[in-house]
Amino acid sequence: MNAWLDHRSSAALLHITSLPGPFHKGVLGAEARSFIQHLHDSGFRIWQFLPLGPTHGHGSPYESLSSFAGNPELIDLRECVQHGWLSEDDLSRCDTAQLHEALRYKAGKQFWAQVEQQAEIAQKVDNFSNTNSYWLDDYALFFALKNAFRDRAWWQWPQELRDRKKKALKLAKTEHIKQIRQAIFEQYLFDCQWQSLKRHAEAHGIQLFGDLPIYVAHDSADVWANREYFTVNKYGLCDEVAGVPPDYFSETGQRWGNPLYLWDKLQADDFSWWVQRVKRQLDRMHMLRIDHFRALEAFWVIPGESEDGIIGEWREAPGDALLQTLNDKLGKLPLIAEDLGIITDEVTALREKFELPGMKILLFAFGGDESNPYLPENHEENSVVYTGTHDNDTTLGWFDQADEHVRKHALTVLGAEEEDMPWAMIECAMASVARMAVIPMQDLLELGTEAKFNTPGTLENNWCWRMSFMPEAGSLCWTQSKKLNVKYGRCD
Repeated sequence: MNAWLDHRSSAALLHITSLPGPFHKGVLGAEARSFIQHLHDSGFRIWQFLPLGPTHGHGSPYESLSSFAGNPELIDLRECVQHGWLSEDDLSRCDTAQLHEALRYKAGKQFWAQVEQQAEIAQKVDNFSNTNSYWLDDYALFFALKNAFRDRAWWQWPQELRDRKKKALKLAKTEHIKQIRQAIFEQYLFDCQWQSLKRHAEAHGIQLFGDLPIYVAHDSADVWANREYFTVNKYGLCDEVAGVPPDYFSETGQRWGNPLYLWDKLQADDFSWWVQRVKRQLDRMHMLRIDHFRALEAFWVIPGESEDGIIGEWREAPGDALLQTLNDKLGKLPLIAEDLGIITDEVTALREKFELPGMKILLFAFGGDESNPYLPENHEENSVVYTGTHDNDTTLGWFDQADEHVRKHALTVLGAEEEDMPWAMIECAMASVARMAVIPMQDLLELGTEAKFNTPGTLENNWCWRMSFMPEAGSLCWTQSKKLNVKYGRCD
């Protein structure tokens, strides 16, 4: 058993963007601190959320412009008022992504204009830039060029910039210095606010549980700056891409479209890029879920021209060597393996060798036979149980749409009536032998399909659900959670 998972605990799953508040999406401000207080008071000890990187236009946290940077849309602009970079009047009109971006630029312009009068903060920004130069230099230039070329993908840029010719990069750094400074300013602000939130969480006994996508986005600073590690051709295009074959989530599989890793090149460099990537995330988090863990044992390869995941082949990955290197360089890591989908004995063996907890999803438990690994009686201590994940419907939404056989089986196993849902499912998770239980906030709020966060394999109407208000102390979601956390020994 991992030392960091040596006691029973529970988590609420809520992405930062789903917090309520005055901006177009949740931010790293007062609402996040309030949520931490409610978690602590109701017996939760962990807050799980999705990846934190800057997103593309469709908003997926799993498709980021950088796996090292933070999402500037999560910056709480109220702090900029305190520094004098914005006014209260500015914040009265900030309910869209475009307005939030415009105000970030205004704040950045004010900061750099007053930099000589703000020597202490300027020094902190400079220190941050130097400490993080191993990723920030490339990201800031990527950010600037994306803006200069009206958000076109990097492989559509002029050839000398696409291919990172030294002379072209040097000239671009001079021409786009204002945009580069803006990127640095935003990343500094994000980092300050995140570390402040982390300290607040620690002071309230709450651990932060992050998420590491297995792949990076094709149109990202990661791939543009490190092409030698990815399956992109001389034109920057992918002849083969990542995805998964047909499974529970999709009858046609999923074509994710990410470039694949050139594992031999990564291994020859002692996985240095991966080590930096994981370390960067663990500087922010107390624990980390590896999304699509099975790709560290073998990954699904799809022809670049395919529109779905039906046609493809499995190829082996050096997951054993990678995990050993991470442990050797970073110490015993607080990692959880997302081991859903097509899981072979080899994938399980890899997870067990490194004593990584796997995941048990209760929404997958019903309608089959007694060998179903997700049934409560088949759970293991070294695992994390969920009612459902961000890729599932809510418990109520699932139950309402399940066929009669599945509904009856679920109620029988849970010893419940229809009106007991979703709390019967939540209690089942809390009662599990699994050391950690994770409950999506939508289930705690008893919400239906209207609150579903993501439908895998689709692009529309995802990642946008948000709490309209923060439930007050004494609300059912908090009081009932406290009762269950106490009853099943998941809080101090």
